[in-house]
Parts: sequence; structure tokens; C-alpha cells
Amino acid sequence: MHCPYCRGTDTRVIDSRVSDDGGSIRRRRTCSSCAKRFTTVEQMQLTVVKRSGATEPFVREKAVAGVRKACKGRPVDEDDLARLGQEVEDALRLAGCAEIAAHEVGLAILGPLRQLDEVAYLRFASVYRAFESAADFEDEIAAMRADRVPGEPADATPEPVTAASG
Repeated sequence: MHCPYCRGTDTRVIDSRVSDDGGSIRRRRTCSSCAKRFTTVEQMQLTVVKRSGATEPFVREKAVAGVRKACKGRPVDEDDLARLGQEVEDALRLAGCAEIAAHEVGLAILGPLRQLDEVAYLRFASVYRAFESAADFEDEIAAMRADRVPGEPADATPEPVTAASG
């Protein structure tokens, strides 16, 4: 570990604490060369295992980039996408595995995306699940309707207001 002040390599840990969620360790360090203190955070490295067997580090922005395409033209802003990315990464970290199949990343995206925007969800699912016909869309929409909580509106369009006659 290099000191951020003098770039010295002789540092020592004076305090370590596990974060609240258990996913990282905060370490307070001191530099033997300049005597300044600094904090480091160690976090588990998530690795994505591709279908080919190749591995690469999980990059939240890469996951969000695919979702951004599905959300094009939808009322979804960058803050929504950032929250979705954080939610996906948190879910993957909570699984407790250092290596995650690429397929699992896609599955972790589907739930939060469906909550965010159903049209974007259908777009993403159509690519992710390789829909081949309109019947695939119909089946997915039927499944979405079946999963809907009773009393939940079918869409975001408000019901027309009618005046009661007296």
C-alpha cells in the first residue's frame, strides 16, 4: 500500500473495522516515512464468468449500459439507472460468491428493471431471453399480469373521473 501523501511503501494498519453490511473492511493506516494517516477500504472483487469461460471484473456501468438501451425513450432518468445499478450490485454481493455467471447478472437486473419500467423490462427481457416471436412477448405479458398484486393498477394511466348524477 502506497502512502497517498509521500508515495512511501512502508505503511502499517492501526485499526480495522468491518462495514455494517460485512462487504468491506475499513482500515486506518499510518505511513512510517511521513507519519501521516489515511484510510483504505477493502472490498470483495466481483468477477463475472462469461459463457466462454473467460472472466472479467464486474463493472456496474457496463450492466447499466444495457439497461440504458432498453430505457431509451422511456421516462427513466440517470438517477433511476444509478439506483438500479446499485441495487443489482448489492444483490450480487449479498449472494456471497466472488464469481458470478454472466447469466446471473442478467437475472439480477430483471427484477429491479420490471419495478422501474415495464416497457423497458420487456425490451431487456426480449434480448436477454432471446424472444423469437410475438408469442414470446404475449407469454411474458401474461406472466406479468398473473404476478401483479390484486388492486395494483394495470398501468400508470389514471382512471377517468366521472361525475355522479344526483
